Amino acid sequence: MAAEEREKIQEKTGNITPRPTNGRVEAGDYLDFEQKVADLDCQMEELRRLSSIKGIDYSAEIRLLQLEHVAELKKIYSGLTAWQTVQVARHPKRPLLQDYLKLMVKDFRELHGDRCFGDDRAIITGFGQIGREKILIVGQNKGRGLKEKMACNLGCANPEGYRKALSKMKFAAKFGIPIVTLIDTPGAYPGVGAEERGQAQAIAVNLLEMSRLAVPVICICIGEGGSGGALGIGVGDRLAMLEFAYYSVISPEGCAGILWRDGSQAPEAAEALKLTSKDLIKLKLIDEAIAEPLGGAHRSIHDTVYNVEQYITRTLAILKKEKIETLLDNRYARLRAIGSEPGAVIRDKSQSKIKTIEAKRIKSKSMPTKV
Repeated sequence: MAAEEREKIQEKTGNITPRPTNGRVEAGDYLDFEQKVADLDCQMEELRRLSSIKGIDYSAEIRLLQLEHVAELKKIYSGLTAWQTVQVARHPKRPLLQDYLKLMVKDFRELHGDRCFGDDRAIITGFGQIGREKILIVGQNKGRGLKEKMACNLGCANPEGYRKALSKMKFAAKFGIPIVTLIDTPGAYPGVGAEERGQAQAIAVNLLEMSRLAVPVICICIGEGGSGGALGIGVGDRLAMLEFAYYSVISPEGCAGILWRDGSQAPEAAEALKLTSKDLIKLKLIDEAIAEPLGGAHRSIHDTVYNVEQYITRTLAILKKEKIETLLDNRYARLRAIGSEPGAVIRDKSQSKIKTIEAKRIKSKSMPTKV
């Protein structure tokens, strides 16, 4: 927008753009790198308020601000850093599992308990319908309100959660029902009780058993995909993630704490971890990045859920055409191929080096010693 046009708008609004003390329109709505977007929203809201009070048509000025607003969002979100992507994935208004169940899944019927210890609220399982397909949904639940967040450990599942998920997945496989998992967790719960009840074993068993379920399995990371907590329900025929989600072996803060003993180094750790959808596609660790609305999933929950639903129905239609034997073979090959391209070169070089050293050793032994 031209400087003169902006000055005219400032004159009409009287330079009284409402702001709270923290410089943002509303706490939690804008991230640190979205301050200019927040200012534009403030100006548009003020023009609408003045229009209703004074009866003056400010639609032309509002339209100019809207165009600048869209341009600014495109500029910001086309060049997000890894750390900024993590912040978007953790946005408090980002759609959570409950939003997907409400808007995407018809006739959802929840299944409870692991038949061993209890019912972990960090993992929700149940049957429902997406499009025309009957499916089993397994999703990680972070919770919205304080009580719900405390009940589900902020999405950090206990061993009973992973055992519940596996029990329901085996039940679905018995009746040939496809499985969809929605991943959104900073990691598995690290408490003493969880370790005593076999956290590592529960995740390891899930990795093994999910690799041989005789039904189509689709895994989608909708927010955070941290560590073994994500892997516990992340083995399938297809692995996708939302455009501004992240999927990593460890959280950036955890990585910074281990390597530098300083949590403030999290932005540098995020860059090194290669955790964004763009990086993971290049590394061939995920199959597809599902597009988010302009400005992130939190700006249009319905559009985000629609995009995820379309991906699921489209992918299920492809997977259901394959024979079960072919499906399992392809799944196994896909898992074995992870990291094979860069790893194969390293292994080849290592093997050739070992062979050279071994050949020299044998040759030196075979040579007669001088008397």
